[in-house]
Amino acid sequence: MIEVQGLIKEYGRLRAVDDLSFRVAPGEVLGFMGPNGAGKTTTMRIVAGFLPATAGRVTVCGHDVETEAVQAKQRIGYLPEGAPSYPEMTPRSFLEFIADARGLKAETRRKRLDEVFALLHLEHVLEQSIETLSKGYRRRVGLAQALLHDPEVLILDEPTDGLDPNQKHEVRELIGRIAKSKIIVISTHLLEEVEAVCNRAIIIARGKILADDTPRKLAARGKSGRLDEFFRTITGGAAA
Repeated sequence: MIEVQGLIKEYGRLRAVDDLSFRVAPGEVLGFMGPNGAGKTTTMRIVAGFLPATAGRVTVCGHDVETEAVQAKQRIGYLPEGAPSYPEMTPRSFLEFIADARGLKAETRRKRLDEVFALLHLEHVLEQSIETLSKGYRRRVGLAQALLHDPEVLILDEPTDGLDPNQKHEVRELIGRIAKSKIIVISTHLLEEVEAVCNRAIIIARGKILADDTPRKLAARGKSGRLDEFFRTITGGAAA
């Protein structure tokens, strides 16, 4: 599982993450929600091992993300905010590069590449440079690199950002299909995404956890029985 214990991240006098503790077990799809500046992306980066914590500890599948970084990252598929890549490369060359970096060999390498090409419907753009692709296709390439090595843990920061409604539906269906065998954490500002694919939700603001429950139970706490109404109430009217 993912275990986060007493996580703190400070930038000078600013405390972006303030003593966060939570666990995520296999089979859980956790929606990580909060207003802009709440600490969502910072937390995701620390859990993924891309940013050091000021204090606290994060373990992924039993491996400390700082002291056992290689072992932890081998088990993580990470889609950063904005799906960064090498824009001059094609999706094929970029994903082949990722396969090599992940140490995929021979038959496994070819099989996984073919699977993610098909899964994300990338076949007809494989030879275009990434910089010429639409935002939606760039997001698909980012998802493909996160899934390529079939990780135990997926950390997805705004996974459907830039996708049209049909593409969002496809990605959400994909998350639903693979959720039983993986630990998935999704940072998102789309409350309907949490309701559609997550079986647990954490709401944070100013770096602190305000609520942690199923989306349905969180929604039931609001007067109207709606998640968006409860979110606004608990965060003081802030937008997601």
